[in-house]
Amino acid sequence: MTQVSLKELTKVYQGATEPSLDRLSLEIASGELAALLGPSGCGKTTTMKMIAGLLEPTSGDVQFGGRSILHEKPEKRGVVMVFQNYLLFPYMNVAENIGFGLKMRKVDKREISRRVGDMLSLVKLPDLGSRRPSELSGGQQQRVALARALIVEPDVLLLDEPLSNLDAHLRFEMRDLIRGLQQDLKITTIFVTHDQEEAVVLADKVALILDGRLKQYAGAEEFYNRPVDEATARFFGGQNFVQGHSDGSRFESALGALDLPEGAATGPGKLTFRPENVRIGHAEASRNRLTASLSDKLFMGTQTRLKLRVGGELIDVVANPNEVAGISNGDELKISLPPSSLWVLAN
Repeated sequence: MTQVSLKELTKVYQGATEPSLDRLSLEIASGELAALLGPSGCGKTTTMKMIAGLLEPTSGDVQFGGRSILHEKPEKRGVVMVFQNYLLFPYMNVAENIGFGLKMRKVDKREISRRVGDMLSLVKLPDLGSRRPSELSGGQQQRVALARALIVEPDVLLLDEPLSNLDAHLRFEMRDLIRGLQQDLKITTIFVTHDQEEAVVLADKVALILDGRLKQYAGAEEFYNRPVDEATARFFGGQNFVQGHSDGSRFESALGALDLPEGAATGPGKLTFRPENVRIGHAEASRNRLTASLSDKLFMGTQTRLKLRVGGELIDVVANPNEVAGISNGDELKISLPPSSLWVLAN
């Protein structure tokens, strides 16, 4: 297993005035599955290519196990990268594609055949070794590309938007397969995605990169419950931001005085809470009780989205459709905001 360290990694493309990637520092533990998350053009794929040796950094370092690999050729780094469009050889069958890396290493033919058979079983394609890539579905081609990468037993596996070309059903299937293989084989894995749900489901830790800079590197729950700033919260679906003042235990704003969880920031700031964490109705032991009026209501099948007016503020709420089936615009309803669901972003 291999620890990956990125040290102040920076890339400025020729002719550019701003860096594509600006001083990115990350520590990815051995055997960990990490996601580089962000919108198109934020520097995710640039980072991956520098790790693989396909791009040279403007400055900074890439280290494996504490050792710089910047002066090593791509083929000597122990890194395998699976590209978004798979790049399978169309003139080779599935088994030949998977075994290609071993063939280049002059591994014995019988050993290649054995390991290819094992890998086909591992990616759940045991009977498709003789087919050509053109005869496979997108999901099957993705499995072949993954098997071709894994068979050479890399120290680090890089996946570039691994699920973007698949339909919804296949994405769920491939998520489970990638996560299962990674946990079984314990290969340090880094994948690029623009989909926050994909990052949350797959990764042990997520690095959110916006405009070439690292915003936050943490486990998935921290992005939902303790985002570092408003941009990060919004990227993960945060919609409620109320200006006010915190004394560490209470937050004063247009919503009134609300109890905060222990350890909240103090001073002027923005209170944020997720739409799905607003409780409809007043339970006997509920805290932070508020009265709201309905401004808008949108039924979305498994959930209903509400816009509620509270003390001059509009807040977004996600509710169970059955809870709000009988209310209309202008109706008054009771809500509560559990202290544990509140987070203060310091100004």
